[in-house]
Amino acid sequence: MNTFKNTILASACSLLALPASIAMAEGVTIYGKANVSVQSSDDGAGSYSEVKSNASRIGFKGNYEIDSDLTVIYRAEFQVDLDGDSEKGNSITDRNQYIGLKGNFGEVLLGKNDTMLKQSQGKLDLFSDLNADIKSLFKGENRMSDTITYKSPKFNGFQFGATYITEDAIDAEDASSFAVFYGDKKLKKSNIFASVAIDSDVKGYDITRATVQGKLGKVVLGAMVQSQESSDGIEMDGYMVSLKYPLNKITLKGQYQLADHDGGDEKTAFTLGADYKLAKNTKLYTFYTTFDMDSSDDQDYLAVGIEYKF
Repeated sequence: MNTFKNTILASACSLLALPASIAMAEGVTIYGKANVSVQSSDDGAGSYSEVKSNASRIGFKGNYEIDSDLTVIYRAEFQVDLDGDSEKGNSITDRNQYIGLKGNFGEVLLGKNDTMLKQSQGKLDLFSDLNADIKSLFKGENRMSDTITYKSPKFNGFQFGATYITEDAIDAEDASSFAVFYGDKKLKKSNIFASVAIDSDVKGYDITRATVQGKLGKVVLGAMVQSQESSDGIEMDGYMVSLKYPLNKITLKGQYQLADHDGGDEKTAFTLGADYKLAKNTKLYTFYTTFDMDSSDDQDYLAVGIEYKF
């Protein structure tokens, strides 16, 4: 895995024309993950086998303390397609990339970043980056360019966040995303995480989303409800529930999602899966996902894969 890490790092630095000294600079952390699955996929036209890279990535992040009350923070993250079937020139694409300031006032970030509504899901989506990712049926999972992001300090477990997306052109329109969070999304500092978020005209949609996830003993339960309306007036109401249960080195997972569109067009997704922990930063996993669509082809996916984080 060290060979993989060094190879990706060298490629990213070369493509970005970054001097090698940047990667070794004081305060810079290199991180990422490789996630690849072998799966049988049926997207409606018939089944086929594939090796698929699932949002594998590499990133650079760090901070510089100006004084005891003010710190510069930055990140540059890139998606890397490890399956080798991306179009020429698109094997490395942008993810979150920003610079900002952090202090007693909270933090302000400038650049490309997940909207507050996207961030409000916390860790509820147990199959994020895979075929069952909630973005398959819900709008709002947006990573936007030209953003100004603000997050307040935490007050008694509560935190406020806002994303402003600039017009970036004379004939364009701005957009915004807001959220209120409570608790710890990793469920380590608290036994519950909850949020309420709103998108206003983000990629042509107004969205309201409420999320809650918590621990009941070893079981982690979560639920999300979402209401969305497109710029042409098409509405959707939906919900998603998820459950996971750790059993020694194995974690069992299940997830169900429903999206009910105007006119009785209903779409559902049901997924069962399991993770097997090989080491602190490495796991094997398997999942089966089935989509039941009223107005389009049903879909089915069966996969086994490996994920390594560094």
